[in-house]
Amino acid sequence: TAPRRTGDPNTELGHSERQTWSRQMDFIMSCVGFAVGLGNVWRFPYLCFKNGGGVFLIPYVLMVFVGGVPVFFLEIALGQFMKQGGVATWNIAPLFKGLGMASMVIVFFCNTYYIMVLVWGLYFLAHSFTSPLPWATCGHEWNTVNCTTNFSRHTGLRKVLRLSGGLDEVGDISGYMVLCLLATWVIVYFCIWKGVKSAGKVVYFTAVFPYLVLVVLFFHGVSLPGALNGIIYYLKPNWSKLSEAQVWIDAATQIFFSYAIGLGALTALGSYNRFNNNCYQDAFILALINSGTSFFAGFVVFSVLGFMAAEQGVDISNVAESGPGLAFIAYPKAVSLMPLAPLWAVLFFLMLLVLGLDSQFVGVEGFITGIMDMLPPKSFLGSQRREVIVAICCFTCFTIDLSMVTQGGMYVFQLFDYYSASGITLLWQAFWECVVVAWVYGADRFMDNVACMIGYRPLPYMKWCWSYVTPVVCMAVFLFHVVNYKRLVYNAVYVYPWWGEVLGWFLALSSMLCIPLTVLYKLLHCKGTLMERWQHLTTPIWGRHHLEFLPPENEARLLPKAEENKTTLLYESVI
Repeated sequence: TAPRRTGDPNTELGHSERQTWSRQMDFIMSCVGFAVGLGNVWRFPYLCFKNGGGVFLIPYVLMVFVGGVPVFFLEIALGQFMKQGGVATWNIAPLFKGLGMASMVIVFFCNTYYIMVLVWGLYFLAHSFTSPLPWATCGHEWNTVNCTTNFSRHTGLRKVLRLSGGLDEVGDISGYMVLCLLATWVIVYFCIWKGVKSAGKVVYFTAVFPYLVLVVLFFHGVSLPGALNGIIYYLKPNWSKLSEAQVWIDAATQIFFSYAIGLGALTALGSYNRFNNNCYQDAFILALINSGTSFFAGFVVFSVLGFMAAEQGVDISNVAESGPGLAFIAYPKAVSLMPLAPLWAVLFFLMLLVLGLDSQFVGVEGFITGIMDMLPPKSFLGSQRREVIVAICCFTCFTIDLSMVTQGGMYVFQLFDYYSASGITLLWQAFWECVVVAWVYGADRFMDNVACMIGYRPLPYMKWCWSYVTPVVCMAVFLFHVVNYKRLVYNAVYVYPWWGEVLGWFLALSSMLCIPLTVLYKLLHCKGTLMERWQHLTTPIWGRHHLEFLPPENEARLLPKAEENKTTLLYESVI
């Protein structure tokens, strides 16, 4: 039976013990800060020019509506309806709580390695106040004999990385990088230690400031000689690309990355909403902001790359980079060729730092929310203040990050980046989220729940996407990645050893196996026939805030009050 809504439709239903956003704009800004990140600036423009220019927008927009928006909306709505973090929200189908555990593992890995990009950005920012810029000339003690003032994608970042010969050569720890790492984690800690009341205020700056800088860099970029050629190169359509499967795969993968799907943080952010918040409308607004930012960032990047190519007399394809290569090699080199180079370097690296910071601390907030929802209140950790739990989590990540500020740190970073939060893990997660909600809990049933919250049913297209289109797209792209798997290589030269690959697959499978192993464990430890076990383990466990619209027969499955055996219940949630 679908839940029924009774009483005043304007009544706010919610956990009396749970924080809520001070205003709804705090939630919007937090989602923008989390979902709009470095990938919008350094990955989308490169994929666009590589996959047919303006033609790439066709598969990209299609994937936004059949993959990005449906799962984005699903995760926010789940959190808002259940009023729980990444793990406990799957009380909606307790057999599949492994989905919550998987998202916690993925977001933990993301929090651990993603911050290194901010550390490098902070280091570059600190060295951007000199003229000429340090990376603009040769002759430094950290340059090699191969140093050149012409652009090369195989040089740069040498002083920062001090790269060793391979994953097995750890080398020394960089004291400067440790200080930058510590400073970055301290900033993240004080942004989130008080919860959404404080984090919701910080995101106004961290979400808006990068846009202001992007606009300034855009107007400066288009005024440079050669900028128009760069923009044309970015958008020039190549219609033959539409028939290539890789173009569609890149579009789908970029969507799941840029929309931060499967990480559980969106569910946590949604759980702090008022019960009656229009999350359906929010999902489309956030999708427009996210994809619009990616498209606009392409103009900023390629106007500068066009200038750089004109200055050095090379083709734009020779200077176009993706990922850290764009942020820390190509763009800084282009900036060094401009008048007032330190000014533009400071603005660029400050933008990168702020753009990454909000994604980082919202990701950590999502992880903290899931942890605190799982901790039994009578346990040692459960009795601690939030500030202590946040400090423990940040210190744990900081300790792991020390392996990435060594001379072999880049190899460790790429291992995390390639496996722990890869397209394979996110697609696997998104597939099961749709299947569980649409086919185990029921797509129509969840549409009714959404209607209870926002006052009307979303378009049927959402139900069709959850039930058929999105799972098929996710599984097709997932299988493509598996079939076309290639060994990890750094800088097109260094091939990772077999034990490095094993470690990488351990990072990937540590989240992916959470789902089937949890299902198997619960089925084996439940009593009754297989059908009775399935019926019991897929019956939702409701929270107290659902009382106003739940049918009387479902009240037996309510979560007990805090003083009534809460420890046992939460322990079952962890299992």
